[in-house]
Amino acid sequence: MPFRTSGLHHVTAIGGDPQRNVDFYLRTLGLRLVKTTVNFDDPGTYHLYYGDESGKPGTLLTFFPWRDAPSGRIGTGQATTTAFSVPQNSIGWWKQHLEASGVETGRVGNREGEDVLTFRDPDGLQLALVAHPQGDPRDPWDNRFVPAEHAIRGLHSVTLSVSREDATAGMLTEGLGLGFAAEDGNRFRFVAGDGGPGATVDVLVTPEAPSGLVAAGTVHHVAWRAPDEDTQAAWREELISRGVGVTSIMDRQYFRSIYFREPGGTLLEIATDQPGFSIDEPLLELGRALKLPPWLEPDRQQLEATLPKLRLPSENNPVLA
Repeated sequence: MPFRTSGLHHVTAIGGDPQRNVDFYLRTLGLRLVKTTVNFDDPGTYHLYYGDESGKPGTLLTFFPWRDAPSGRIGTGQATTTAFSVPQNSIGWWKQHLEASGVETGRVGNREGEDVLTFRDPDGLQLALVAHPQGDPRDPWDNRFVPAEHAIRGLHSVTLSVSREDATAGMLTEGLGLGFAAEDGNRFRFVAGDGGPGATVDVLVTPEAPSGLVAAGTVHHVAWRAPDEDTQAAWREELISRGVGVTSIMDRQYFRSIYFREPGGTLLEIATDQPGFSIDEPLLELGRALKLPPWLEPDRQQLEATLPKLRLPSENNPVLA
């Protein structure tokens, strides 16, 4: 396998009310809204990107939020849990913080030596906070809602739920260059490189579970990192040569993307690390204004009249705070 991803790039999910989505991820989880744009394939809805200060690959959870979206069904053929990385001694603080914010949490567990706290967002999306024993060197977004010593560092991992693991495991190892790391009952762990936060995927085998239905409260797709466009293009040809149905390369303005499904049903993406989110607005103003790609600029007036207004806390943009 000549191509190996260095880890997760982003996870994209379906949300409900956009303002509720913003309030939860900015105020409750303490992330930064690094880009306010639209779904390029369906521009009548937002595409909201949450991450660290600059939206570096590996820190991003993004949403297509529809105010009246029906609820999805979590099941096989999906990424069913998105986990964030937090400092080792922060799980207790987070449990108190989430419960004080009206969020129901699960019991603190331990998996592969890591403390894990599970909960759901307002639309039912399954989330987790994971404390890696060796820590996470990534810097958090500095804001007043979550103290820096407890703040989210970025994505930790995703869990894919499948009815059987063999074909999915083959795609992860041969298609993405991940390595098998551990097995715990019906859970199989694969990692990019040496693993750790931002470079881990768990495959959960649940043959008795229903098939998932992608709608509000579920993950739409999981994106993995490619360093540049040349690598991505060559990677695409490699996947095609293996019989994988892959899309053309798509311009997502802040990265380039290709999409394909792993055999278990989850939609995967390979996204480039560049050009990043500061190509069309300054770092201090990320997420503040609606940004559109050039081909949608002629429709700006109509889109701004259609999309619901969003209220952002001033802390999202330090120049305003």
